[in-house]
Amino acid sequence: METDRRTILTSAAAAAATAAAPQVFAQQAGQAGFSFYEKGNVRIRYTETGKGFPILVTPGGGLNSRISNWPNAVINVMEEFKHDFRCITMDQRNANGGESSGPIPVDDPWGAFADDQLGLMDHLGIRQFFFFGNCIGGPFALKLMERAPQRVVAAVLSQPVGHRPDNPDVMYNSGKNVWAKEFRERRPDVPMETIEKYLHNLYRVRADFVYSVSRDFARACPTPMLVLPDDTPAHPLQTSIDIASLAPNAEITVFPWKEPADLKARTINRARSFLKTRQTV
Repeated sequence: METDRRTILTSAAAAAATAAAPQVFAQQAGQAGFSFYEKGNVRIRYTETGKGFPILVTPGGGLNSRISNWPNAVINVMEEFKHDFRCITMDQRNANGGESSGPIPVDDPWGAFADDQLGLMDHLGIRQFFFFGNCIGGPFALKLMERAPQRVVAAVLSQPVGHRPDNPDVMYNSGKNVWAKEFRERRPDVPMETIEKYLHNLYRVRADFVYSVSRDFARACPTPMLVLPDDTPAHPLQTSIDIASLAPNAEITVFPWKEPADLKARTINRARSFLKTRQTV
């Protein structure tokens, strides 16, 4: 009887553990997966990896900047820097293929992106942080420095988006023909007139430099920056040169730097060292 009793108890414990396992595994998956931050009618999906001084990182993709772009990014910061910093990334508001959503901020689109990014850092209890932005991350970085100069300790601007005088509507047309087309398939309630005003205020109101801030701001901005240049229709080489020339504490890498592989590796290491030497804690 005692043997049978032990067998029954052991079997019951095993059954309980098996029943509980899916919940444990689900909790573990959630901790390593995605989370959401909400403020009013804005909902931001984010994830993070690594430990250390916090760094907010954004992949490229223009208005479709989203977490799933990292594997194809010119520098996958989430992988490259996860042993050095606490890396935090997000789907930008209304990026197609992402899960962040909110109103179309017609009146102050660059400010709205900055509000989302700063709101996420507030939600995580982070006061000061680094910023690493690919592509549209260049305008994001400078807007964050303008909005919260005491919070952005240093920034890396990789292949920053900027105005190209010989093709002034390249970003506007990309937004209209690529981003807006797919967005309106999901959100037919948003009229095209609203979309056009939004894109106009993003890319045509300040049709110069990096769109999000003025040259006068860049001249007076003391935040340390490292610029990694590019030269494509959306990433003019002149934009990178202008940032590095105007901002008093900006540096610029060699160009081109993506090939050969050892030069790209040295460039990534330079970005890592640039940030590490500027940690405040």
